[in-house]
Amino acid sequence: QVQLVESGGGLVQPGGSLRLSCTASGSISRFNAMGWYRQAPGKQREWVAGIRSSGYTNTADSVKGRFTISRNNPKNTVYLQMNSLKPEDTAVYYCNGEAPGPGYPVWGQGTLVTVSS
Repeated sequence: QVQLVESGGGLVQPGGSLRLSCTASGSISRFNAMGWYRQAPGKQREWVAGIRSSGYTNTADSVKGRFTISRNNPKNTVYLQMNSLKPEDTAVYYCNGEAPGPGYPVWGQGTLVTVSS
C-alpha cells in the first residue's frame, strides 16, 4: 500500500507563508485525486484543497486566493502553498489520495501548522 508523508509545517507569524509537501512512496498517478485537509483543535476535519488527475484544482472558500495546491509527478509530491496565513489557519494538515478499490483513500500522518505572533 502506498504511503503518504507530509512535511513543511511549523510556527509562522500572521501574514506569513509556508509550503507543505506530501510525498508518496510510489507513483501519485495511481490516484484519481489528491487533497489537503485540516483539523483544528476541537473541530472536525475539513477539506482545504484538491487536485484531480486531470490537473483541475479547487480550494475551499475559507482559503481561496491564499492557498494553492500543485503537484510534481516525477517527484511523487503534492504541495500546498499557503500565503497570508491567519491564526484561524492553525491546524494539523493532512493529505490524502483517492483511487478505486479497497484501501483507499490513504492518509498521511499530518503536519502541524501554528499561526501565532
